[in-house]
Amino acid sequence: MSEEKLYAVKTDEGEFLSFSDDGDSVWNKAVGHFEKDKQKARSWAYNRGGHVVTLIEEPKKVVLTKEQAEIVEGTRDATYPASYISNYTNSHDCEENLLINAYVNGYTVAKEKKYNVKVPHTKDVWYYKASEAYLQTICPADKKLRGKFTEADIDNFGLQDCEKEEVTDDDD
Repeated sequence: MSEEKLYAVKTDEGEFLSFSDDGDSVWNKAVGHFEKDKQKARSWAYNRGGHVVTLIEEPKKVVLTKEQAEIVEGTRDATYPASYISNYTNSHDCEENLLINAYVNGYTVAKEKKYNVKVPHTKDVWYYKASEAYLQTICPADKKLRGKFTEADIDNFGLQDCEKEEVTDDDD
């Protein structure tokens, strides 16, 4: 986010000070004149009425993991949101700041990476999930038939030592 600010002159009725092509000032609800120099905006407000308002950029949304997003959602009903976040993080100051920023400015959830996992010591044999509890092996050239495993799946099935390749959106 840029540190540069813009200023405008606005009335209590929501109209902005604007200038016509010939330099005359007019009040307009839809558009106004914006100025980088706060002193100049103050001068316009003094001479033409109204007050100075600061225009700011909308903050960028924070990208969170699914687990972090669940913590932020839990704060919606909390009496003390910052305490709630602090209680559900592993006292990592950076993570707390990230989650508080997400609570205030909004967030998006990162897409979880998925992988095809190769059976060790084979030429072209890949694992796929027959169910949440069972693995099967296949030898297809068609990558769509291969399993798409998350990091949690890889840990769950004990496949950490296997060769893996990340699945991209192009592979789907």
